[in-house]
Amino acid sequence: MSATRRQILSRTGASVAGIAFSGAFSELFAGSAAASTGAGYGPLVPDPAGLLDLPAGFRYKVLSREGDPLRSGEGRVPSNHDGMGAFAGRRGRVHLVRNHENRVTGKIGVPTVEGLTYDPAAKGGCTALELDGRGNVLGERVAIAGTAVNCAGGPTPWGTWLTCEETEDKAGTNGYTKDHGFIFEVDGADPRRTGAVPLTAMGRFQHEAIAVDPKSGIVYETEDAFQHPFGLFYRFLPEKPLGGHGSLRAGGALEAMRVPEVPDLSVIQETGASFGGVEWVPVPDPQAAQTPIRLQDFGPKGITHAQKLEGCYWGGRAVYFVSSFARAKDGSGATHFGQVWKYEPHRRRLTLVVVFGPSSDIQLPGESPDNICLAPGGGLMVSEDGDGAQHVYGLSRKGELYPVARGAQNIGTPEAPEWGEFAGVTFSPDGQTMYVNCYAPGTTFAVTGPWC
Repeated sequence: MSATRRQILSRTGASVAGIAFSGAFSELFAGSAAASTGAGYGPLVPDPAGLLDLPAGFRYKVLSREGDPLRSGEGRVPSNHDGMGAFAGRRGRVHLVRNHENRVTGKIGVPTVEGLTYDPAAKGGCTALELDGRGNVLGERVAIAGTAVNCAGGPTPWGTWLTCEETEDKAGTNGYTKDHGFIFEVDGADPRRTGAVPLTAMGRFQHEAIAVDPKSGIVYETEDAFQHPFGLFYRFLPEKPLGGHGSLRAGGALEAMRVPEVPDLSVIQETGASFGGVEWVPVPDPQAAQTPIRLQDFGPKGITHAQKLEGCYWGGRAVYFVSSFARAKDGSGATHFGQVWKYEPHRRRLTLVVVFGPSSDIQLPGESPDNICLAPGGGLMVSEDGDGAQHVYGLSRKGELYPVARGAQNIGTPEAPEWGEFAGVTFSPDGQTMYVNCYAPGTTFAVTGPWC
C-alpha cells in the first residue's frame, strides 16, 4: 500500500518526499528518452518581485498578463489562463495556444473577432502567442472566441490544439445563443485555418482534456463533472484518423469506458491495482439532447464513473489520465487526494499508477493534481490545484516528489493569503523552456534553467 504524503511528511519533515508507489510509478516514464533519477532541483528561492518562486539557477520571463493590450490590437488579454500547448513554428519560432476559462459573467472575456467567434454571448476561447528563438513575444492574438469555460484540451499529432468547453449549457441558458459543451480545433499559427467549428461528434459534456494515440488516431477524453454521478472516460474513433487539419469534422463514434465490476474508480486505493477486460460502450446520445451523457442508460452493467477527471496525456503505448480528488461527502465511493491512471489499449488494461496524499504544510505540494505533462528528460510535471500555496511539482522515476515552482502572487489578504492555481504546464519543442500559466491573476510564464 502506498504511503500518503501526509504520513511521509509527518515522519520526515522533508521538502522532497520519497513515496512508495509499489513499483508501478516507473511506468509513467515509458517512451521517454531518459528519466530523471534525482530528487529535484533544490529548495525554492523567494522571488523579490513577488511573482514566481523557483530553484536556484532557474529564471522566468513574464510573457503575458491579463488586462494588458493584445499585440494584435483586438482588445485586452483575457482572464483565467488555463490549459496550453506549445507548437514548433518556422525559423525556430514557437506558437503557444492558451485557453481562457471564462464564463458569461466576471472578468475580461476573449474579444470577439469576425470569422473566429462561435457564440458572441460567450466570453471564453483561446489566444495565441508567437515567440522567436530567444523567447521574445512577437505577436499575441485571438485564436478562437465565443466559446465557454475553456478549461484544458490537448495537442494533435499534426500540430493543432483541441480546446475543451467545461460546461453543458445549452442555447438560452445564461444568455448563450448556441449550445456549448464541445471541443474545437485551433491552429495557433493560422487560426483562420480552423475557424470556430464545434466538433460535435466528439460529444457534448463537461470536457476537460484530451490525448491522441499517435498510431491509431483515437482521441481519449476526460469529463470533469461537478455533481454525482460524476464524469466518464471516453474514446472517440474518428472516421478519418490522423487526417490532419479539419479531419475531425468528418465525425466518428464516441464510446465510454466500462471497467467490469468497478462502477467508481475512487474506491481503488492501491497503486499497482490493475483491471483487464476493459470495455468500451457506445454513447447512446453524444449530443446529450435531453440527458447528460453520464446519466444516460448504458445497459444493465452500467458504466464506470470518477470524480474530477482532469489531465490527460499520451506516453509510450498508453494513455494516462488524472482524477484530481474524490470526496465521499460529495457522493464518491471513497476519498482520495489525486490519482493517475494508465490505460493500455493493446492490452485493454487499466492500472492505478500514482496515488497522491494531502499536504501537511501549505508551503509543500502534494494534493489535487490537475494539468499534467512529461518533461523532455522524462520527469513528470504536474500543476497543483488545491488549498494553500500552489505549485508546479515534479515526480522522479524513483517516486520522489519535488517542487519546481510556487506562485507568489497573493490574491487574498495578508491575514488570509490565497494563490491562484497553476495550469497549462507544457514544454517548448526543444525542451529548453517550460511554459506555465497562473490562473489568477492571469499570467503566462516562460521558465528556463538546467532542466534534466
